[in-house]
Amino acid sequence: MSRTITLVSGASRGIGKAVAKRFAKEGHFVIGTATTEKGAALIDDYLHDSGGIGRVLDVRDPEQIDKLFEEIESVYGAVQVLVNNAGITKDGLLMRMKDEDWESVIDTNLTSVYRMSKRAVRGMMKARRGRIINISSVVAKMGNAGQSNYAATKAGLEGFSRTLAREIGSRQVTINCVAPGLIETDMTDELDERLLNSMLDAVPIGRLGQPEDIAAAVLFLAGDEASYITGAVIPVNGGMYM
Repeated sequence: MSRTITLVSGASRGIGKAVAKRFAKEGHFVIGTATTEKGAALIDDYLHDSGGIGRVLDVRDPEQIDKLFEEIESVYGAVQVLVNNAGITKDGLLMRMKDEDWESVIDTNLTSVYRMSKRAVRGMMKARRGRIINISSVVAKMGNAGQSNYAATKAGLEGFSRTLAREIGSRQVTINCVAPGLIETDMTDELDERLLNSMLDAVPIGRLGQPEDIAAAVLFLAGDEASYITGAVIPVNGGMYM
C-alpha cells in the first residue's frame, strides 16, 4: 500500500520538526525542508528510520520550489499533504523598521506560501484530493507590538487560505490553518524569565504549549476525519486569545 506523500517546510527544528516526526510516525512518507545543508542533514537523521528525507529549500526562490516538486513527483509521486511552516521574524517597532526587514518577512512567510501552494495544487486537483495546512499565529488575531511585519504575514496567510479553500474545494482539496500561541521553542528558551512569566499570565491554561500540540492539530486536519473542514483556523493557544 502506497504511503501518503507529505511535504513539510521549515522542518529542521521546533514546530516543523514535531510535525514531520508525527506524520512519519503515522506512516506518511515525509520530505522535510531546511534552508541549509546542515539543517537538511538533521532532518535526514531523525527521519531515517521511517524512510523520510531532508532537502535544502529556500522558500523565497521559485526555481528551487519548482526543482524540489519536480524531484518529488518524478521519484515518489505527487505531494498529497503540504504543511507550510517555514517562517522568520525580524521584530522592531514600525517607526524603526527597515524596508528590508519588512520585505524579508513578507517574502518568507507569505509569498512563499502562495508559491508552494500554487505548485502543490496541480497534483492535488488532478487527484481530486489533497490537504494544505498553513501555520499561522495567534498574533494574526490579537497583534503584537514590534511585529507589524510578522502579524501582517499571518493575517494575510489566513485570508489567503480561506480564498483558496473557496477556489478549489470542489476538487476535494482542503486548505486550513493552525494558529499556535506561546509554544516552547528555541525562541522562548531565550526569553528573560520575568518576561516569560508575564506572557504566561495571559494564558489561562498557565503553561507553554509544546510543538507536539501543534503537530496533533495539523495531523487531524490532514486526515479523513477532517474532510469536511476547509477555510478554518484552528487556534492552539491555551486560551491566550479567545
